[in-house]
Amino acid sequence: MTPEPLTYTRARGLLILAAVLWSSGSVFMRLLSEPLGLGLDTPLLTPLQVAFYRGLFGGVIVLALVARSEMTFRPRMALMMVVFTVMSGLYLSALGRGPAANAIFLQNTAPLWVYVFAVLFLHEPASRRGWETVLLGAAGAVVIVAGNWPRDLPPAQQRTQTLILLMGLGSGITYAVVVLFLRTLREHSSAWLVALNLLGTAVTLGAFVLLNDGPAAFGAWVTAPTARQVGVLVVFGAVQMALPYWLFTRSLRAVPPQEAAIITLLEPLLNPVWAYLITPEKDTPNLWMFAGGGLILLALVWQYLPRRAPAAKSTQMVADKPLE
Repeated sequence: MTPEPLTYTRARGLLILAAVLWSSGSVFMRLLSEPLGLGLDTPLLTPLQVAFYRGLFGGVIVLALVARSEMTFRPRMALMMVVFTVMSGLYLSALGRGPAANAIFLQNTAPLWVYVFAVLFLHEPASRRGWETVLLGAAGAVVIVAGNWPRDLPPAQQRTQTLILLMGLGSGITYAVVVLFLRTLREHSSAWLVALNLLGTAVTLGAFVLLNDGPAAFGAWVTAPTARQVGVLVVFGAVQMALPYWLFTRSLRAVPPQEAAIITLLEPLLNPVWAYLITPEKDTPNLWMFAGGGLILLALVWQYLPRRAPAAKSTQMVADKPLE
């Protein structure tokens, strides 16, 4: 079925909804890893196991929405799937090994990389206010991470914290590359691109464990989740991964990638909030988090603060025209 025309304003709304759904990642990770009395933390699943099942279930759900005629393949799609897999593994590893406030490094650096890559490689238009916005968001990340850096830990734990931040940084860069792929492939079905990425993640991670650990270990690894954990992973894949990525991919038909990255700065603002509601003893916000979050909020306000422009009225009329 052909989707209804997408306007610039509606595409922005899809991006906001995608950011809200993405921000629920900390909730699902805490449900599966913290002793909350729900029995979902036993056995304790590794971040790679969560990434495998999240991609598998999310991909299967989205694939059911793809028409056979939309199942086309281009060489760029294979590269996109590899980068998406790396991004997912790094992000969930960072989120699962440390506080959500440190994993936030991913969401805060990604808009900067998206903006830079879109301007350099896709020749998308840049503006002074756009640069100021992404730099404010990146500054918020620096404040949060620097302020929460544990300075009194033993050397081994210091190295662990450094590894978490490097994983967050790496996942932010790979996220930007994925966005560029989605933008250049926007003529293809949004659901098909999302299904490829999610199922590609599951296949790649499964193959890695199989080849690295052997068939017996892979069998134990893949059958480890309990029925209740599988239920959570199904919802995780559908609500936090499949639906928001479909919304995001579809919005890129109308919104430039650099603006899409700026709008989804909402995610790092919400992610620690949900984490705090689940595990307040571990994710209680401090002064540094409020300061960094304030910079991110300021970035969003600054980007969409009304400005004087002679052609503002005509621009808005163009923006609200269907773009597909």
